[in-house]
Amino acid sequence: MATEHLGDRVARLRRLADLTQEGLSERSGVSVDVIRKLEQHRKHSARLPTLHSLAKGLGVELTALLGDPPGVPSSGDAEPPQLVAVRRAIMPPMFAPPIEPRGVERLSLPLLRAELAEGWTLYHAAEFGRLMDMLPGIIEDARLLAAVGSADQRAAGHAALGKALQLGGHLAIRLGKTDLGLSALERAYAAAGNSSDPLLAPMVSNSVAWAYQRQARLDDARNLAVHAADGVEREDTGTPEGIRVWGGLLMSAATSYARSDDYETANDMMVTAEKAAGRLATLPPPAEGKLVSVFSRSSVRIERVRLAVQHERPQEALTLSKGIRLSKDTPPSWRTWLLLDVARAHTDMGDAAGAVGALESLRRVAPGWMRHHTLAVAVVSDLWNGAARPPGLRRLAEFLGVAN
Repeated sequence: MATEHLGDRVARLRRLADLTQEGLSERSGVSVDVIRKLEQHRKHSARLPTLHSLAKGLGVELTALLGDPPGVPSSGDAEPPQLVAVRRAIMPPMFAPPIEPRGVERLSLPLLRAELAEGWTLYHAAEFGRLMDMLPGIIEDARLLAAVGSADQRAAGHAALGKALQLGGHLAIRLGKTDLGLSALERAYAAAGNSSDPLLAPMVSNSVAWAYQRQARLDDARNLAVHAADGVEREDTGTPEGIRVWGGLLMSAATSYARSDDYETANDMMVTAEKAAGRLATLPPPAEGKLVSVFSRSSVRIERVRLAVQHERPQEALTLSKGIRLSKDTPPSWRTWLLLDVARAHTDMGDAAGAVGALESLRRVAPGWMRHHTLAVAVVSDLWNGAARPPGLRRLAEFLGVAN
């Protein structure tokens, strides 16, 4: 699945839906010519609006066409034991005996929150195997802390439980288990309602909006993000934590606008977000930055580059990418997306050498991520099939298995 050509995915899903190429064209609004070129490997990639249209026409989630690094395909095979353990932690078995409060004296909220921060670090580094190993224990410990002690201690435990379940939701979605992810996020939202953290519910809402985007439920995603952002703006935008949560929600809403082909509104919102991110420079950093929404000047600019590329504005994307100074809290996953988007922009501009330069940087930064990502393979394939093959391209094509 990781290296399957986009056109092969389209053809396989089209046949499963019992559609001809003409039928898919009618359902999706994508021309028969584009569908035919994809399936015949004469076209190796497609713009995000086209992918959304194809997914809608096929009746599948966008992730069925475009995977994430590295995931677990929904092949119908039995799930690996690691994932079963995560599923069981998120959704405990019915009629299970209550958790015995053994070893409570060994648990502490600071230790648990440190483990949560490490878990989010692994997630952003795409270290999903290691995260699956540690997450069930984190969720179990958080459930225990949410059930014992004084009212204040239980509220703090619920805050940790909400973050643990939010992390479980993100992991499940990355592994292609969107329904499990949404179930985890529903439980996270419930925990947030019993917690001591007023920003946890809007952070979970942002995660749900992201899940809706992946299901092409763009109106639902936008409405949820705007509603949650309005609530944060009324209550708490004077702290660095509040600004980061509000800004993350604003970026999410903007992304939904962009994917609905309203690029101008999305860009206006991104400019507003970038100005708000400037306020963070005047404030002390959050005490637990890894447990708060990703939001900074660099993250906003990275997202603006992505949206420009997806809307066929490569020169604008390259202009936006110049001079980005990545903050220390920019996760590795965001850095790798930036390099891939810059490579795509160079490719669209006909600058094969510039694209290869960005891709070589991507390979140095995240070789495992690059090898598994469909977009990286598609960009290198486009370059390999182009008229010019600049130095370094063969090494990349061999690394990704597209050289012939």
